[in-house]
Amino acid sequence: MNAESTADLAANDLDAVKKLKDGFNEIKRQLSRVIVGQDQVIEELLIALFSRGHCILEGVPGLAKTLMISTLARTLSLDFSRIQFTPDLMPSDITGTEVIEENRSTGHREFKFMAGPLFANVILADEINRTPPKTQAALLEAMQERQVTVGRVRHKLQDPFFVLATQNPIEQEGTYPLPEAQQDRFMFKVFVKYPSFQEEFEIARRTTTLITEELQPVLSGDQILDLQRLVRRVPVTDHVIQYTLALVRQTRVSEPGIPGWIKDWLSWGAGPRAVQFLILGGKARALLYGRTHVQTEDIQALAPAVLRHRILTNFTAASEGITSDTVVTKLLKETPSKEGELTRDERYKRIFAA
Repeated sequence: MNAESTADLAANDLDAVKKLKDGFNEIKRQLSRVIVGQDQVIEELLIALFSRGHCILEGVPGLAKTLMISTLARTLSLDFSRIQFTPDLMPSDITGTEVIEENRSTGHREFKFMAGPLFANVILADEINRTPPKTQAALLEAMQERQVTVGRVRHKLQDPFFVLATQNPIEQEGTYPLPEAQQDRFMFKVFVKYPSFQEEFEIARRTTTLITEELQPVLSGDQILDLQRLVRRVPVTDHVIQYTLALVRQTRVSEPGIPGWIKDWLSWGAGPRAVQFLILGGKARALLYGRTHVQTEDIQALAPAVLRHRILTNFTAASEGITSDTVVTKLLKETPSKEGELTRDERYKRIFAA
């Protein structure tokens, strides 16, 4: 964006930026009445929502993933639908199907579409890796195209549309791991970790009483759509784009000038969608923190969630205990972030020239 568009954003949308920041803080306050801790997870979920992205949540059972997502939908005045993915789940079970219905006024029989659970604003795809590829593909169409196809008829899904898929990292028997191409459609892969001692103490204290919390809606669906459009209008400098490119392009083992340890540890790197999601997420994060421009710190904060499921470590890395998060952390340390450093470093010049 040029300077004129930046000025337009600052002049016309400062109230919207303030509303987004205040809404973010109010949503966290409302969620804290039900969910203890998990601040980073909540922040990343909201960033994905305002960026029109989807998330994979990975964590062991019992960490309140389902409760967190359903509570988030309630604070946003959105329709919530939970789908338990199982090995016998068929595409029509989630998209809906056509049934024959008799028209009582004419006596004729006609097909009528019965919408499935995908026709909601917030979709919890519980244990998505437990269903066959055919059903996963039906969900993929809904995520990417925001529509479902039944027979030869396309049915549009309502906006906003937000898919949150969960995976259990422990039990892998009888699962159908998501292909890399499908994982790439998810904006973030979020790790839900164990609570701290104090957080678990508070969880035990709250959940063993009769006290129930009443939540107040914070944002409506129309307000969320307005904020999603606002995110797209946030300006980003060429320097931030160059930094994002340098970060992502270094994960590709075939690129010239990449660090030697990348070739030792990775068998596959992130594609252009990682760059797009990092910049979009950076825009949303900047607004959540009350800023009208993106900084490299926004890209750095979101890099693990965007890249961890887009880079594939090899056997050498696995034998050394190296994970995708280890690679991202090392990349963040070695990639210069200050303006001017990228153009002075010959290695990054070669990456950009390739």
